Order: sequence, then structure tokens, then C-alpha cells
Amino acid sequence: MDHGGTTLASKTLLNSFCREMQTKLLANPHSDSLNPSTSTVVVAETRHKVLQFFNASPEHFDVVFTANATAAIKLVMECFTGHEDGFDFCFHRNCHTSVVGVREVARHSQCFASDDETEHWLDADDETSQWNGNGRPRLFAYSAQSNMNGQRLPLTWAGRVRSNTSLANTYTLLDSAALVSTTPLDLSNHDTAPDFVALSFYKIFGFPDLGALIVRKASAQVLDHRKYFGGGTTEMMTCFGEKPWVARKEASIHSRLEDGTIAIRSILALKCAIDTHRQLFGGMDAVSRHTSWLAQTLHDRLSQVRHGNGVPVCLMYTAPNSEYGDAYTQGATLTFNLRKSDGSWVGAYHVGSILREDGIHVRTGSLCNPAGMACVLNLTPEDIREAYDTGFRCNQNDDVREGGVLFGMVRVTLGAMSTLADVEALVRCLESRFVEKCCDSDMREVLSDFTSAKTMEHK
Repeated sequence: MDHGGTTLASKTLLNSFCREMQTKLLANPHSDSLNPSTSTVVVAETRHKVLQFFNASPEHFDVVFTANATAAIKLVMECFTGHEDGFDFCFHRNCHTSVVGVREVARHSQCFASDDETEHWLDADDETSQWNGNGRPRLFAYSAQSNMNGQRLPLTWAGRVRSNTSLANTYTLLDSAALVSTTPLDLSNHDTAPDFVALSFYKIFGFPDLGALIVRKASAQVLDHRKYFGGGTTEMMTCFGEKPWVARKEASIHSRLEDGTIAIRSILALKCAIDTHRQLFGGMDAVSRHTSWLAQTLHDRLSQVRHGNGVPVCLMYTAPNSEYGDAYTQGATLTFNLRKSDGSWVGAYHVGSILREDGIHVRTGSLCNPAGMACVLNLTPEDIREAYDTGFRCNQNDDVREGGVLFGMVRVTLGAMSTLADVEALVRCLESRFVEKCCDSDMREVLSDFTSAKTMEHK
């Protein structure tokens, strides 16, 4: 139940890929000269299929293949870093760690602590706009869906940035990795689409381990300042003399940004994955309806789980503007912590370990969402630094700190092949392993140690 980390690859996909590998000769595309090889044709076809998958016209968008969504984000960062005066960076609190890291190379950065703060910035005028008129490009990044609690943020924000003249020279980076695993992303309107979209295909298909950066062509000029170049991205260069010179490829955006030999076999696998996914599930709309229903069912079931004295077992972290069953505001993600009957916490690390004993895999810890975790767990920067200085690290077994302060959560994410049986299995395990039926003092003392297998068997 960690499809948000990576979903499961289907047998049909793996068989299809094996057949393709046995019948195609894949050469290095850099060896093509003027005669396109099978590899070049496969890559071009797959690039086109990716654009079709997101309803993006090749007239207005290009696909740059990367190792994963993080590599796509880092590629955008490298391009912005190449500007003579650097760049400014602002991001929503729900951003993944890989997005937050961009702040380290920006001239100025700001984390928006809420949706309202972001909305206020989007509505800024010339007098209230921050960093206005400094001449540097600005990058605004946010997650289409929070990888922490599944909250879905408005896809309209990118268009609002572009239409606000006070935010001129501001570009949008959309981390869509969590969203597109279970929901369609429609890029048909290039005027309101994000400038850059990062994603990981293994979150959608389970295989291959590949990512991409989808670039809006009208915004591509801001990427031309990247200093580094690699094999395959240059036309010609000199290496001697006082001023070494290089001419970069201009045929396409991806030809300038895909350094070195691209992952040919993974791209072939992606071609198979797109076709297989449609064959098995009928499209992302059907996946969205299915996973949204399952998430609502699981949310309702967990809300009803209580100890013998009536204390709720689960505290779920749902965004104020999100509602399970509404695919516009909420993804198929549930994040929670467990309480004992006396109201004290069960550490997320222990919950994950016990679920693993019963063959259930979930995600625990800070979930690679530092600002989101700090907000929902009411952690100050001082709390986090003190925990680190005293030896705590993410997802360790002492994640319930002194005074009952939590430093971790349990996350369940559902995928296209998740079933009602999966939901029922998780609920049964939580009921059998964590619900205290009798709540006299002796039984509470026995049930308090969730790390002891003997204690759990006794219960």
C-alpha cells in the first residue's frame, strides 16, 4: 500500500517488454549519422506517446527524458542557475524534498506556509509583489498533489502567474509525480499550462525506472543559460585557445538537454507500458474514479475504528480544503497516526514494522515533505534541530519524543490495481493489532509495548 512510492508492474507489461527486447536491435542513437536506427524511431514514437498521454500537442510541448522526477527538477534548477544574476525561488509548503532543495542555489527563496498565502502572492500587484523589478527570473514551484496527505492544489495557478503582469519573468514548475500516478493531467491548453512539469513513470506504470520533464516550448528560452553540456547535446566545439567555443544543438529542446546516451531500453519499456496501461485499465479517468472510491472507503473505515473505551484509534491528517471522494481536491492518499486507549501515541516506525509482519507495506517517517510534516505535527524549526542534535534521524524507532511529540506519520497510497480486499486487509490488521478491547490498567500496560512480538501474540 505504497503505490505513491512506486506502483506494481503488471505481468502483461513485462511480457510485452521481453518480446520487444528479443525482436529489436537497439543501437546507440548517437551512432545514427543520417540514417535513423530502430532506437531513434522507438524514442521518437515514445516521446509522441508521452505527449498524447497528457493531451499535450507536440506543437507546444517537448519531452526531455530524465532518471526520475527529481532529476527533472534538478535539470530546471541547473538551467536557472546559469543566469548571470541567478534566480529567485518560491514554493508551496506541500513540496517534496526534491523541490525544496532548489532553494539552496537561489539568490532569494520563500516557502509559502498556506494556500491563502500563495493566493495572496498570486494576486499581487506592482506595489505588493515581492522582489519586483530586480531583473532576475523567478521560479515558482508547487506539487499538483501533496505526497504527504494527497491534497490536490489548483492547476490554475500556473495560468494565473502568466496572466499577472506583476509576476512577469516568473516561471512555474509543477511537480506532478504524485498526481499523475492515479489521475489524468490535461495539458491541452498551452496558454494556462505550467512551464515545466516533472514526473516519474514508475509511479504510474511500475516499470521502467524513468522520469521526464515536459517543457512548454514558449518558455524554453529560459533554459538556454545552462552552463554544462554533455555528449550528444553539442554540434561542434573547440578545446584549445584562450576562448574555447561550443555550439549546442538547436533542433529541439530535448536535443539540448538530454546529456549522454539516453536510457534506450527504458524508453522502449515505457512505450510498452503506455499501451499496456490503457489495455488493462481503460485510461486514467477510470483509474481516478477507482482509486478515489477506494480512498474514501478506507477513510470511512479507519474513522470508525475505536478502542474499547471509545477513543478513536486513527488521527488522520486531511487538508482543510480537501474531501475524500472529490478527485479535484483529494488524491488516493491517507496519512495518519495511531493512538492507544489512554490517548498516547504509537510511533509510526512501530506501526510500519508490525504491518510489515502481516505482509502489508506502507510508508512511514517524514514522507520527504519537510514543511508539510512540520505544519501538521506542529513542529517548530527549533524542535526539529533539537531532535537532530540529540541523535534522532527520520523514521527511527524513537519517533515519539519526550513529551509525546511526534516525528513521523504513516502513509497509505492506493494504485490502479488496488482492491477492496487490500483495504479490508489493512483495516483488519489495525483492528487486531492495535485496538485495545479491554481498557483496565493491567491490560493497557500489557498492550503498551508494540515492539514485542510475544506481547502482540498474547494480545
